[in-house]
Amino acid sequence: MYLLVTDMKVLLMIGISAMLLLFVSFLISFITSQRKKLHYHKELQAANEREQQILTQQKTVLEEMVKERTGELINQKEALQETLNDLKSTQLQLVQREKMASLGELTAGIAHEIQNPLNFVNNFSEVNAELLLEINEQLDKEALSADGRSTIESIVKNISQNLDKVSQHGKRADAIVKGMLLHSRVSAGDKELTDVNALSDEYIRLAYHGLRAKDKSFNTQFITELDPELPKISVIPQDIGRVLINLFNNAFYSVNEKKKKIGAGYGPTVSVKTLANETHVTIIVRDNGLGIAANVLEKIYHPFFTTKPTGQGTGLGLSLSYDIIKAHQGELKVNTKEGEFAEFIITLPLRS
Repeated sequence: MYLLVTDMKVLLMIGISAMLLLFVSFLISFITSQRKKLHYHKELQAANEREQQILTQQKTVLEEMVKERTGELINQKEALQETLNDLKSTQLQLVQREKMASLGELTAGIAHEIQNPLNFVNNFSEVNAELLLEINEQLDKEALSADGRSTIESIVKNISQNLDKVSQHGKRADAIVKGMLLHSRVSAGDKELTDVNALSDEYIRLAYHGLRAKDKSFNTQFITELDPELPKISVIPQDIGRVLINLFNNAFYSVNEKKKKIGAGYGPTVSVKTLANETHVTIIVRDNGLGIAANVLEKIYHPFFTTKPTGQGTGLGLSLSYDIIKAHQGELKVNTKEGEFAEFIITLPLRS
């Protein structure tokens, strides 16, 4: 009986030990499994973080690429717009040039047709004037009554006055025709290295003294601001001189007309200024005269357009000046305010 109890205790201890071993084994297996799961989750989280970093980097790279490409497209658009504007400007210039060329040909044809009958008008006016002198000489020799002589002298006087008018208007028409021919003719002069300062100084004085010779009451201040370092440029000096004399004449005319309107208190002034940069020489002719009205500004380079009274301008000066400057690959621009000033800006290339 005692052995049986002892054996049962042993068996019970063995069973309890086995259960403990089984529990410990299960517990170790569970802990190991949880550790693996935890490690797996950590690796998965690390992988997700690396993937997120990669995605963030790729997103940044893509955003930079999109930004760069957008900038390129904007630049290309601006470049295309600028090119389109240049093409439109070039097209307008070509159309204007064709119009001017056609007008030049037409002008030349009309001028040649008018010139011959005009020569006859002027020549016969001179002949008639000589004949009238002979009539007067003959009258002095003939014995006529006082009334008869008076009648003939009155007739002769009327004829003389009419011939003076014919001659006057004939000469004016002749000047217009010569201007038309000059406008249509391409200059045959040769380009040569020219001192623009010397031209500007010479022609402003020439214009001033020329107007003084015609009108002794004419008086105005003229100023020269000539760049002493101005380089010589290759131009046709006669043509550039023609442009300058025209601009100076217009400027002096404008200040003189304003002085007639305003009178005392107004100081008429005409100036010429020269300067240069790396590519161009610039000549600026400015006056403080009447200026140019906005509604006629776009017409000032048109042939035969003039704001001067009839008989005081042919309307060919600025048109011819514009063509000459264009032929020198330059520009002729105007800046003005009606009633205050007018400023013509000539730009000529240093090398052409």
